[in-house]
Amino acid sequence: MFQSHLGEMAALATALCWTITAVSFEAAGKKVGSISVNLIRLVIAFILISIYNLFTRGMILPIDASSSAWFWLTFSGIIGFVIGDLFLFQAYVEVGARISMLIMSTVPPITAITGFFLMGEKITVLGLSGMIITIVGIALVILTKNPGNKKVRLSHPIKGLVYAFIGALGQAFGLVFSKFGMGSYDPFAATQIRIIAAIIGFSIVISVLKKWGELIVAVKDRRAMKYISIGSLFGPFVGVSLSLLAVQHASTGVVSTITSITPILLIPVSIIVFKERIFPREIFGAIITLLGISLLFI
Repeated sequence: MFQSHLGEMAALATALCWTITAVSFEAAGKKVGSISVNLIRLVIAFILISIYNLFTRGMILPIDASSSAWFWLTFSGIIGFVIGDLFLFQAYVEVGARISMLIMSTVPPITAITGFFLMGEKITVLGLSGMIITIVGIALVILTKNPGNKKVRLSHPIKGLVYAFIGALGQAFGLVFSKFGMGSYDPFAATQIRIIAAIIGFSIVISVLKKWGELIVAVKDRRAMKYISIGSLFGPFVGVSLSLLAVQHASTGVVSTITSITPILLIPVSIIVFKERIFPREIFGAIITLLGISLLFI
């Protein structure tokens, strides 16, 4: 029975990994800043994936990749990891992992729309309905009525919500460009190229913003490094590995739907770890969002 549902089990484990990663990076980002967290976790992820590729592929670097793969995967790494994660990790600090990951649920709809315009992929009526339901679910969480004048207002700081949405755009476009670049090339080696591009990108960002001093302080912070190490292990390394295992043994639609339960898994974590107050409409909104995402893959 376990073997017949290996893909679904791997997808569920992936969602748990994303949950651990989001909580770890939120905690670290609030201590030492999101930019430092981004570069440190990429370096850790690069070391882990390099060791993995050395044992599985016999080469520590992706020297067998074509120039086309390098171009598109580098572009994907800059869009997805640098721009996307730069804003996503700051959103963790501004509005928390739970709300950030809920807004990241717009990645499948954005990816579907991008695929429609760039690659001619079809969007079904059910898929369109799923997009609308997903947006409604998110709106239930981020919008609220003012008790005084009954006007609708945002329930969280607009800056954090915008950062999370830009993060979602970066992730979605990063996925699309990964498709262009990866083709039949090894997914782990492809991820390694994206990480290399991201490390260079973040090094430039830190140099321009003159944040190297903050990075050194972050490395010396043992508590922050513990969170970053945990997040790096369960995110770019174990999480990615399990997601690849999942799509090998189950349909992409099933895997995408199961892994999208992260915002729901984050609800009890936010209550226990961060002592957040969760409103019933936020739980309902997260469930509605999951329903919308599931319709995208029917």
